[in-house]
Amino acid sequence: MQSCLARIENEVIAIFLTTNSTMQNWDSYIFDETIHFEEKALQVFQYQYEHNEVYHRFCETLNVTPGTVSELNHIPLYPVRGFKEVSILTDKDDADSDVTFKSSGTSDMRRSIHRIKDPEIYRKSILKGIRNFYNLDEMVIWACTPGYNENRDSSLIWMLNTLIEQDETGLSRYLPVDEQIQLDDVKKVQEKGKKILLFGAAFGLMDYLENHESVRLPRGSIVMETGGMKTHRREMSREYMHKKLAKGFGVDRLQVHSEYGMTEMLSQAYAQGGAWFTSVPWLRIITKDPAHPRQSLDHYEEGLLGVIDLANVHSCSFLLTGDKGQTRKDGKFQIFGRWNPDNLRGCNFLVDYE
Repeated sequence: MQSCLARIENEVIAIFLTTNSTMQNWDSYIFDETIHFEEKALQVFQYQYEHNEVYHRFCETLNVTPGTVSELNHIPLYPVRGFKEVSILTDKDDADSDVTFKSSGTSDMRRSIHRIKDPEIYRKSILKGIRNFYNLDEMVIWACTPGYNENRDSSLIWMLNTLIEQDETGLSRYLPVDEQIQLDDVKKVQEKGKKILLFGAAFGLMDYLENHESVRLPRGSIVMETGGMKTHRREMSREYMHKKLAKGFGVDRLQVHSEYGMTEMLSQAYAQGGAWFTSVPWLRIITKDPAHPRQSLDHYEEGLLGVIDLANVHSCSFLLTGDKGQTRKDGKFQIFGRWNPDNLRGCNFLVDYE
């Protein structure tokens, strides 16, 4: 009897370990806030080390294995520019999705490619993430995204479509670039007792204001710039740009917010009326020494931003960006612009590897 029970117990343990290593319900796991972030990150690291060919090889070049990793700072961060070189996918043989995101750029420019195995994880990340900061039931989504609309593979457009589709009023929409916002449209939103959450790339919103008259959005509305402060003609500080956006759309300066995200990430962070961004619970930002990317920096030290995005479970969750910034003890972070890419190390081995 005892040997029989022992055999059953061993079988149960084996089943548990197999299920744990493949983790079929990743979406439930990574968004479960009752599980500590570090515990989830270490589990995702082991999964990607075992099932992601490119990331596994990257770790091997650094002599890193799950046995040498016991805390977050030990996990190697894969340079995001590697998404321009090879296909980054975990469990490649099991990938069945036709969703692929590509960064913006001209046809002759090498663009980042992010293949999405499970679009539902991105959908959950979008909706659960933004609801950490905004009450969508009070909001109508407007989007001003010239340039991005022509990129059928834009992750930003996919995100905006998701937000527009969840609005039951039918008032959420894209703004035609060549049309002035009509007061009647603003009144329709007000009559529904709603506010407007106006998304747009910084340069698109600024160009819109240059080409059209100023408009006053309903009280409590938010202007959300998604980055991209360079245009074909100028570069400006975020502070100056936010002042111009506030004046042009008739909102308080603190009602101009920022979103941080990129093609290579499936999660976003938000700065609500200031310079400091707050991450969603399944996203962690850290700073690294640009000269030694495996070395973490202390809070308030300026360095290269690293990302741990658990929503990237089926691609790569551990990323080294090209952005410079700093973090603080409460997890918030600030961005100071782009780092000189010539100073970044870490993915020469990717050339000609598929």
